This record gives sequence, structure tokens and C-alpha cells, in this order.
Amino acid sequence: LPAAVLLKDTKLMDVKLGQLGSWLAMRDFTPGGILGAIRRGHERYYNKYINVKKGGLGGLSMVLAGYVILSYMWSYSHIKHDRRRKYH
Repeated sequence: LPAAVLLKDTKLMDVKLGQLGSWLAMRDFTPGGILGAIRRGHERYYNKYINVKKGGLGGLSMVLAGYVILSYMWSYSHIKHDRRRKYH
């Protein structure tokens, strides 16, 4: 049998729906905690997709796709406004 893992050390994907509230209550939402979570996520992404022995375009294409989606979301109100304009 695997050893019991503390709820604090459990990954978000492994948390059951009933435990989600208590799992979120254990998270560190201070600026230092949020910065540490962003740093850990960046390191995990970098080591998985960028810093590999035999790399491909997977990691860079995901960054590019994320940039395209974010830029579309930021300019959506302008695009929506221009869509209704008549050019004649």
C-alpha cells in the first residue's frame, strides 16, 4: 500500500472535489507564495519542454499559441467594435 500523502502536499490534479476547499485553504496566497508558485511552474515547464536533450518545437509552439490567444483576448473588444462598422 502506498504511504498516505498529506493534503497539503497533494497536487491539484489529485485532489478530490470534496477536498478542494480545504486544499485551497492550505495554499499560500501571499505575494511571496504566489511568486514561488509561478517560479516553480516556470521551472517545471522549462525543464519539461525547453531544457531537453533532443528538443522539438512543442514547447516553443505552446508559448507562441499562448501569446496569440492572450493577444486576441486583450484586443477582442476592439475587434468586436470594428466588426459592426460599415466600410462604404
